[in-house]
Amino acid sequence: MADRKGTGLSRRAFLSSGIAGGLTAMAVPALAQSTGGFNGAATVELEGAIEQGVRRNISSFRTLEWQPYFSSLRNGAILVDVDSRALHYWSEDESTYRLFPTSVPLTEDLTRRGRTEITRKVEGPSWAPTPAMKERNPEWPDFVGPGPENPLGTHALYLSWTYYRIHGTHDTRKIGRRSSNGCIGLYNEHIAQLFELTKVGTQVLLI
Repeated sequence: MADRKGTGLSRRAFLSSGIAGGLTAMAVPALAQSTGGFNGAATVELEGAIEQGVRRNISSFRTLEWQPYFSSLRNGAILVDVDSRALHYWSEDESTYRLFPTSVPLTEDLTRRGRTEITRKVEGPSWAPTPAMKERNPEWPDFVGPGPENPLGTHALYLSWTYYRIHGTHDTRKIGRRSSNGCIGLYNEHIAQLFELTKVGTQVLLI
């Protein structure tokens, strides 16, 4: 994928400079401090860089039935299987089933499992670092608007868990790998499809 230049900071520099060493070495994710803010996007963790030793998951990617995981399909349902790095979606009327590969958190410490739901949908999300991020990395931009520099890709689904998202990524190398600090990432074309299929109130279960 060609490297594109942003305002004052290239994507390669933004996503690679200090992020791999700074965030992936921490025991806890560098998370946002507020849920308000830019274009409804708030602030959110930044995903780490890809390590050479990390391999794509090529097993356990299989279709599933919804019944073992949900009591009903009211409002539709999303199942994220962290181990197989896959996201499953079922529509409320059972007419639509989708299976997407994902990126998942780097470590178990960064992984949250359980039931939540979509609380907000944002097309063209914006990103901003927390004060702690800026203190550690003063060279980072104060704000990244929609576009190829944005860590959240083209669309973001906000969950009832503060700081957690299902979102796109412009760095396609992340998909199928442990590469995030908590969020679930999809190819931009896949998050766009999921964005259209889901609504506020769609059930989400991470296992």
